[in-house]
Amino acid sequence: MATAVPYLAPLLPPAAACRLRRNRIRLSAVGTRKLLDDSEVEPRGVADFAERSRDLAARTVGGPVRWFAPVECGPPAVESPPSLFFLPGLDGVGFGLIRHHQRLGKIFDVWCLHIPVTDQTPFVGLVEYVERTVKSEQSYSPNKPIYLVGESIGACVALAVAARNPNVDFILILANPATSFLHSQLQTLSVLLDVVPVPFQVMLPNCLSLLTGASGEDEVSQRAIRVFREDHAHIFPPFSFLADLLPKEYLDWKLEMLRSASLFVNSRLHAVRAQTLLLASGMDQLLPSREEAERLHKSLPNCRIRHFNDSGHTIFLEDGIDLVTTIKGATCYRRSSQIDYVSDYLLPTPSEFQKAADQYKWVDLAASPVMFSTLKDGKIVKGLEGIPTEGPAVFVGYHMLMGWELGHLVSRLFTERNIHLRGIAHPFMFDRDIELIMPDSSSFDGIRLMGAVPTSPANFYKLLLRKSSVLLYPGGTREALHRKDEEYKLFWPEKPEFVRMASRFGAQIIPFAVVGEDDLFKVVIDLDDLVNVPFYNLLHKRLNPDSVKLRTDYTGEVANQDMHPLGLLPKIPGRLYFLFGKPIDTQGRKEELRDKERAQQLYLHVKSEVENCIAYLKKKREKDPYRNILPRLLYQATRGFSAEVPTFEL
Repeated sequence: MATAVPYLAPLLPPAAACRLRRNRIRLSAVGTRKLLDDSEVEPRGVADFAERSRDLAARTVGGPVRWFAPVECGPPAVESPPSLFFLPGLDGVGFGLIRHHQRLGKIFDVWCLHIPVTDQTPFVGLVEYVERTVKSEQSYSPNKPIYLVGESIGACVALAVAARNPNVDFILILANPATSFLHSQLQTLSVLLDVVPVPFQVMLPNCLSLLTGASGEDEVSQRAIRVFREDHAHIFPPFSFLADLLPKEYLDWKLEMLRSASLFVNSRLHAVRAQTLLLASGMDQLLPSREEAERLHKSLPNCRIRHFNDSGHTIFLEDGIDLVTTIKGATCYRRSSQIDYVSDYLLPTPSEFQKAADQYKWVDLAASPVMFSTLKDGKIVKGLEGIPTEGPAVFVGYHMLMGWELGHLVSRLFTERNIHLRGIAHPFMFDRDIELIMPDSSSFDGIRLMGAVPTSPANFYKLLLRKSSVLLYPGGTREALHRKDEEYKLFWPEKPEFVRMASRFGAQIIPFAVVGEDDLFKVVIDLDDLVNVPFYNLLHKRLNPDSVKLRTDYTGEVANQDMHPLGLLPKIPGRLYFLFGKPIDTQGRKEELRDKERAQQLYLHVKSEVENCIAYLKKKREKDPYRNILPRLLYQATRGFSAEVPTFEL
């Protein structure tokens, strides 16, 4: 066994690693209700990667392939975390996730593969080595998924292991996989950079000679070297430590491994059934990663893509990329054989919360939302004082056009009342195939990070069981994508869908309304117009596959929960107004509300309260001197743009 360096757990073979994992001391489970704070995470960067890789590579020259557990990952902060195995790129050192170790360690049991720089284990040998490890892990935890995170050739190893073991529950996270190597249009020097990124003055002439037979002294070669140095000089420092360790034969070996890995994996893609998340860089100078991700998506039946348009090949070492956030947003985090959107959910960290809230910042700037709530005695007050902070609770309201109220609603309740709303969302926002037709495949990641769950009685039940605060829109898509001149019209089903479930847990029902959509946009093209457009039916089928249908047992307008685009005409921005009605307590009414008639009466009461809130806001906003954006801007210009703008008097 090799001597461990200060920042590593001992380097171990798979069997010993599994024994260490069993004996590792864990923190007491904090569950998923505690906010995982990332403010204490130490920033790591390329310099840390180079330093630690240099040290580890120098200590293990000639040693065998092995696993190590970075000590900085620490013990997990969640109960029963799944294991994550990192498979590095061609550098093989294993520190490629150094920027993510601390955050990954909170929710995973992390192990990294180390391949000594002079090791010549063939590709199939690496596959078999990883395979033995995951089989041992599966026997120890048969009901947990096994995460394989691979970059470049490491992604090829992950795919090969998954193809050879279709009955193992893998979740593959693949960054810029080298499966495109044989079909790459990369320039010769770009290929060499991935093969052996060492200083030009030491190795490049030999590299050129190796691949092209040129000495590196001719004018063409010198010009290529000069251009390549200028374009890619920033990439070399992290890998310069390899210059003194690599023999010339290493180049031949790595090139051959790339070829064999690409051939091996591409011939077996049809056998991969694992859940897969592809991370594709848009500025990858070594491989056509964006195009390759699209190709792999067509071959892998359970695959999602996340594009990083401004990132290069070494995506995990770049600033602005958070692997944990990406995994969570793509709903790829689970701790059992099936994802549980309630128990597997992890609260957003402060930075994740802020990033999600920033997506709606334009609403705050343009519409200056103002909120009111109702006290127990029926008095309406400005602010959120009347909203109970203890769950379980069901917030039931009118679904504003396109859901523009969501960002401000969720963020204000969280920051001012410490209420984390878990929204009941259309399954459209969770469907893999829908992501492909969105302008950005990560369009709904922020909503999922904030806790949205697919619509289902089971998810509603589980949330109330955990005493959560649930956001529910009975009108659903029909309200959010309404027709012309239908603003503030409720399209609720006749059945009391949520009342008896709420009473079962004694949940409080908080009716609420939002007014102001008609001050922001006007609907000029609705579904009635779209159905007359030639070939719109083709788009409709893609937007509404059978897998995302809702309320199929209903008839009439309420059954129309289909997704469709809208044509909107912006207006001079008005203002958004929120009003939360008096909370309706169902505690102790479980038996009473088993009666269908009584449940129906309460349901109609909730609906009328929402309508009353709408009517109140529509009337009172006429007396708001700052309803229009111009008076608001003048007010803030004289008192500071952080000043709260007044509204109508109560």
